[in-house]
Amino acid sequence: MSDYRVSHLDTLEAEGIFIFREVAATCQRPVLLFSGGKDSIVMLHLAQKAFAPARIPFPVMHVDTGHNFPEAIEYRDQRVADLGVQLIVASVQEAIDSGFVTEPPGGSRNRIQTPVLLDAVEKHRFDALFGGARRDEEKARAKERIFSFRDEFGQWDPKNQRPELWSLYNGRVHPDEQIRVFPLSNWTELDIWNYIAEQDIPLPSIYFAHDREVVERDGMLYAVNEFLAKRDGETSQVRRVRYRTVGDASCTAAVASEADTVEKVIAEVAATRITERGATRGDDRASEAAMEDRKREGYF
Repeated sequence: MSDYRVSHLDTLEAEGIFIFREVAATCQRPVLLFSGGKDSIVMLHLAQKAFAPARIPFPVMHVDTGHNFPEAIEYRDQRVADLGVQLIVASVQEAIDSGFVTEPPGGSRNRIQTPVLLDAVEKHRFDALFGGARRDEEKARAKERIFSFRDEFGQWDPKNQRPELWSLYNGRVHPDEQIRVFPLSNWTELDIWNYIAEQDIPLPSIYFAHDREVVERDGMLYAVNEFLAKRDGETSQVRRVRYRTVGDASCTAAVASEADTVEKVIAEVAATRITERGATRGDDRASEAAMEDRKREGYF
């Protein structure tokens, strides 16, 4: 009898594909949140595998702050065009222009993504939203179930969640309630990069080392751009950097790096002792519970 072994990545892939198929079978109007970041790119790849050779049977949606890195937006548009998937853009800028939300001082639009997201969910009557959160990223995300129940206001109560024994998921909701679904919950950042290498998945160039004008602020390297200006007393310099996460350009920092290939990034991630959000996200430094507070309000 031959020795049949399933690799760690094969196990994670099989779980992700199962979750996508489970949601498609049990929910009426799912949508995949897609920003052009590496985690949502892997999710889209898993969804493609789950339903091949047919097309992905649900749209993708981007809550667009208007403060995005152009490399990510270019990748987003090209990828959905290649797959023939419907792209829904929930625009924070349009919400500001209409008076639906007010732009906060300081330039970061991260927090006002939540009402824009919830408005889009209500408008399109989505009952399941695939998100790319992983438990290794941040402690509030570590609390999330794979099927995370949200009430009729889109809010999350970590003490009111459903048991998930033996990978049995419960996607039943009443009208206006939702399930947030996290197929990558059990993946780590290193798993994501190893899977990208194994599957030869293309990524935006921003993930690889390149020269960029940055300022050092609060111990992080922020790119100088139209959304983030230098403060009084700050001086910029050109540094060799790459991005571990791709979010709002006003609050996402780069890391010093010489990793310009997938193999070099894997070696770098394997050696680091700081999580990607801890190393690069200024919005998570607002308080110890910054992410949990946002998630309770309805954030991703």
